[in-house]
Order: sequence, then structure tokens, then C-alpha cells
Amino acid sequence: MQNPKIVFFDIDDTLYRKYTDTLRPSVFDAVRALKEKGIISAIATGRAYVAVPEKVREVVSAAGMELLLTINGQFIRYRGEVLEQNPMDKGRIEQICAYLESRSVPYAFVADDQIVVSENAPVVTESMSHIFSGYSVDKTFFHSHDVFQMLAFYDAEHEQEIAAQMALYGCKTVRWHKFSVDVLNTQGSKARGIRTVVQRLGIDMSEVMAFGDGLNDIEMLQAVGFGVAMGNGHPEVKAIADYICPTVEEDGVYNGLKALGVI
Repeated sequence: MQNPKIVFFDIDDTLYRKYTDTLRPSVFDAVRALKEKGIISAIATGRAYVAVPEKVREVVSAAGMELLLTINGQFIRYRGEVLEQNPMDKGRIEQICAYLESRSVPYAFVADDQIVVSENAPVVTESMSHIFSGYSVDKTFFHSHDVFQMLAFYDAEHEQEIAAQMALYGCKTVRWHKFSVDVLNTQGSKARGIRTVVQRLGIDMSEVMAFGDGLNDIEMLQAVGFGVAMGNGHPEVKAIADYICPTVEEDGVYNGLKALGVI
């Protein structure tokens, strides 16, 4: 695909390395080159808006990126305005909290402007340390605020058991850290968010390109016209991609767009 109308970028380990707080200068070059060609560049991240790193915000501002899909597509901004939001059902959240507490599993509520945890357990501190340090503690947060996604903090040993229980509540889990998973509505995904927004913009999914690296990017890369996996991406992501670009450290986004003839 040499002429996409829009390109979506994941943040962590695609545009930005969270463990080193690194964003390479070539990212600016890539999004500016897209804009010069009249191609829309957009963010598609599992992060909440409040947790978008400052270095990524600088790219968004400098390059005039107008479209932000956050919380795995559950909250969408276009030109500064809220275009779409899909909060979780409060009754469902209550069920999930009760189950996780019965299993002594800490959890978190993800809103657009806040992340609130159930307790300050070591697994919470470890998981959140490179994502967002400004979280607070309040088990009752969901009663008075919209929650678009939850986090649950446990290791892979309990993966199947907890995933099966979440499915009974109409939710799915997607691992993003060795001690944590996203918990969101079964139908929720970056792919659904992208379908919603491009339909409103009058763009066909065949004209959409996306870059990603993690398990929460699989549906996105499969849904768009052309899916690009990072060289540092998860093996399952690489397996379904149309193209594998170099790693973040090798200026993967810029060099991938160049190699594909997009810029």
C-alpha cells in the first residue's frame, strides 16, 4: 500500500520505548512527511489520554495529529473534541471487582483523565511504574465516574482461569505486562475504534494502514488494509502482519514507511 489515506500508530514499543522514555527524532520526520503528502497520521493506543507520555504529546502537537484513539479504541478524540466513547457497564464492573477480590487480585479503573487502583500492592507498583505514576487509590471510583477499561494485576499462571471468568461477564483480557492485563468489553478493540472513526471520515478500511507491536494490536492490524508489525514486536503480531518493519531503535516507523513507498 503506497497511498493510504490514514496511518494509525500504537505508542509503546512502536513510536516510543516506555522503559527508557525514548522517542527517536525520526518519528517527527515520519509524521511530518505523512502530513506533507496529505496523509492523516493518528494514534491508536491502549493508554488513557492522561497517561500519554509527554514526548508523544510533543509529536502530536508538532505534527498536528488530530485523531487520538485511546484506551484500546474506547475513547476517541478528533480535533480536540470527543468523537466516541464506550464506557463499561457499572453492574458488570461490580461483578468483576467482586470476583477479583475473591481471588486477591488487585485491579484498576481506567478513565479518560484518571487511573485509580484498588490498592497499592507491589504488582501494581511494578506494572504501573513505566506507564503512569499519578494514579490514586479508591475502590468505589466506578460508582461516580465512567470507566472505559479495567486492569487486573496477576501473572500468566492464572491466565486461562481469569480469562474464562471475564468471558462470563462479557469481557476479554489482553496481557500488556508480565503482571497485568487489560480488561475490556469483548467487542472493544482498536479495530472497532478505527472502523467507527474512518466511517465518519468517509475513508474505507482498505485505505487504512496501521503500525503496532503488542497483543492488543492484532485485531487492528488484521482489520486495516495494510498492517505493519514492528521488528521488536510480539511473535503473534508478526505472524499476522502484512509487513515487518525494523525495530524502534532502527527507526522502524520511518524506515518502514520509506520502504513501502508511503513517504
